[in-house]
Amino acid sequence: MTRRGLLIAVMSATGAAVAQKVAAPAQGDKFALANQNVKQLLLLMDTDKNGRISKREWMSFMEAEFNRLDRDGNGELDLNELRQSGIAIRRQGS
Repeated sequence: MTRRGLLIAVMSATGAAVAQKVAAPAQGDKFALANQNVKQLLLLMDTDKNGRISKREWMSFMEAEFNRLDRDGNGELDLNELRQSGIAIRRQGS
């Protein structure tokens, strides 16, 4: 899974209303897919390899993602940068 895909998975798992535009997996596959995403996310974000994600590790990951999306480097995400990211707003319960 890509770093962007993992970011989307973590944002969805934390209750954020952000998700990637992809076809939804079958109901039975959602749990297995979520478990795999969480494991991959832990491996990616857990830089000290202690099996947990600290606030520092979380914030470092989010800052790196923000900087990756901020293509013009001005410290703000504009509509065009968000559009190019592939992230879309999704209503809760969708």
